[in-house]
Amino acid sequence: MKSFNYCNLFKNILLLTTFIGCTAFSQNTTNISPKKATILSASCPGLGQIYNKKYWKPPIIYLAFGGTLYYYFEYDNKYKTYKNAYIARTDDDDNTIDDFSNYTNNNLITLQDYYRDSRDVAGLLFILIYILNIVDASVDAHLMSYNINDNLSLNLKPNRLDHEFETFNLSLTYNLSK
Repeated sequence: MKSFNYCNLFKNILLLTTFIGCTAFSQNTTNISPKKATILSASCPGLGQIYNKKYWKPPIIYLAFGGTLYYYFEYDNKYKTYKNAYIARTDDDDNTIDDFSNYTNNNLITLQDYYRDSRDVAGLLFILIYILNIVDASVDAHLMSYNINDNLSLNLKPNRLDHEFETFNLSLTYNLSK
């Protein structure tokens, strides 16, 4: 009985791979090249999205870049301020004016570490947004050629007839009426 179950499972897997491996002729062919979209987006962020005719995406990309750059420079300035304040406090010069007299040395070190870490996170987010920009342009260019409508659909769902056998139902539907 077990060999029968394995045989059915093998047939189902073979049938599924046959359908997946077949070329779908219902896909649209476009002149959009994923390679070109990737190169354009890597050279100038947002240009790959414009090439893909997704004109609403570049403003979002540039807002994300602007936000991360703003926070990067803001945190960098605060890091340098607290670093210089700590250096001025510990330089043993009597002529040095302490602008942060209400903070202890440990407070200045803690603030220094906090703003340095925040600056580094903003830099990493900038790099992540740049990489996601390239990935978005590439994936969007790949998906431009797919026909997504109700004329062609493939459904795979498990079917449990009784407690001994498990089967898969695979239905391929092609609607010619449209």
